[in-house]
Amino acid sequence: MTLPLRKPLTALVMTGGGARAAYQVGVLRAICELMPQDAGNPFPILCGTSAGALNATALAAYSSQFRRGVRRLNRVWANFRVGHVFRAGPISITRSGARWLLAMMLGRFTGSASAYMLDRDPLAALLQRHLPFEQIQGAIDSGDLHALSISASGYSSGESVNFFQGVDSVKPWRRARRIGMRSSIELDHLMASSAIPFLFKAVPIHREFFGDGSMRQQAPISPALHLGAERILVIGVNKDPADEPARIETHDYPSPAQIAGHIFSSIFLDSLDADLERLARINTTLEAIPPAQRQELGIRLREVETLVVSPSEDLGEIAERHAHHLPRMLRFFLRGIGATSRGGASLVSYLLFEKSYCQELISLGYADAMRQKEALTDFLLSCVQEK
Repeated sequence: MTLPLRKPLTALVMTGGGARAAYQVGVLRAICELMPQDAGNPFPILCGTSAGALNATALAAYSSQFRRGVRRLNRVWANFRVGHVFRAGPISITRSGARWLLAMMLGRFTGSASAYMLDRDPLAALLQRHLPFEQIQGAIDSGDLHALSISASGYSSGESVNFFQGVDSVKPWRRARRIGMRSSIELDHLMASSAIPFLFKAVPIHREFFGDGSMRQQAPISPALHLGAERILVIGVNKDPADEPARIETHDYPSPAQIAGHIFSSIFLDSLDADLERLARINTTLEAIPPAQRQELGIRLREVETLVVSPSEDLGEIAERHAHHLPRMLRFFLRGIGATSRGGASLVSYLLFEKSYCQELISLGYADAMRQKEALTDFLLSCVQEK
């Protein structure tokens, strides 16, 4: 009897970026339409960072009902308000601003109260209400999920830690400044992975405080490879750098918001492009070496097929059109540091958890995925059908 060839393990990698992660939901909606109706979960390996970790965990919990998981994500993101994520009322914003001003005057940025600006208790309550964390292990036991990985950054160790929950055959790993640690994924992991520095409170896990997983994440694709992925779909939240305009001359000194937006882009976006380039070079090199020779030389690297879906428009420019939907006090604060002007809109794009902005990003993600319909369809067919 000839046994059927197994399907290659396929991973979905979703990066961080605050409210920009709404874009990922639009791509997922398109994927649901392109999949065969009787198909199960096309992504047995799910890797998420920052806000992408929230989306990855939701898909993991609903691995046995992939379409239902996407529908639930769409419902939440399409109806987001800033108040669902962090407290943005006049009292809360004024208190945070006064606390920071006092800390700067006295030089006392110690203790959790003065180390962050925005209170995310509403997000914690939302995730606790909507995410059935207990279903993740059930999905692994049933074979619908191979592994889930959530990335966070340790403030004491300086390491990028990939907390993973998966089948027993997946082993922990250690590389320079990055490790894989087996753990049952819970609320604290998501809150830690999405804790943008200075804006949101760091989260203690075990013996260390953790912040946003995009910090010091030099190889965003690496967790998927360690978990056994042979094919990877990446949903980015940054416009393809090849489509960016040429450098323009400017004489205006950058505003604090423009500087902050540049820093956030360095944290959230730049490492993914570099990692994809590195993987492409490895694939090209391996193609030139016959499989027999690789085995003889002890080369354990493998070719990994990748497909990337990323925004065709600048999400900062879209945020600029929707910034007026932010709560008044938050808008006043952001205007004061130049975030509502053209140069500072990138910062707003990470904080604009408002349904008008999120809905436009969902629509853009759907449209961009459909523009790659043929490539996505081929990719998905080999995910869900026996070869």
